[in-house]
Amino acid sequence: MKKKSRHKRSSTRFQYLTGVVIVVIFVLFLYSFATTKKVPCANTISCKEAPKFEIEMDATGIYNNRPVSVPNISLSQNENVNPVLGIKTSQGEKHIYVNLATQTLSAFEGKSLFMQTPISSGLWGKTPKGDYNIWSKFRATRMSGGSGADYYDLPNVPYVMFFSNDEIPGSAGFSLHGTY
Repeated sequence: MKKKSRHKRSSTRFQYLTGVVIVVIFVLFLYSFATTKKVPCANTISCKEAPKFEIEMDATGIYNNRPVSVPNISLSQNENVNPVLGIKTSQGEKHIYVNLATQTLSAFEGKSLFMQTPISSGLWGKTPKGDYNIWSKFRATRMSGGSGADYYDLPNVPYVMFFSNDEIPGSAGFSLHGTY
């Protein structure tokens, strides 16, 4: 009889400990979910699937819920259509600095200023501040986002460079790109 009661006590203790472990795991899950920084989606397409090189001939875009003409993009015979990642040159590493206060972009090769140009940053989603790496480049791709009256769906967005870091994943769709 004593053996059965010991077995019953150890079984009850096991069930109790299992319940405590499950509760602790659940609380940790809720805590991690509540403290996880929600990253906005800057490009609804890249938030659903990996961005890709895409040129659409004779396409129509939508901007502010109105149709817009889309430029046809032709590729030269020498142009590489595959994504290209950063390339070191004899001048040194390439760096891009974006000044959100002055709305300017400065591009450097090593310490030499290669280009400086005005920009228009993050109309629908605030451009995140920080240090980033370019994780993919495309000659052109489709981008979409916004909602309601601000909805857009634009094919052939030129010269797109998606960027990311440890806090902002590439899939959030933040990028430097041309416009039309």
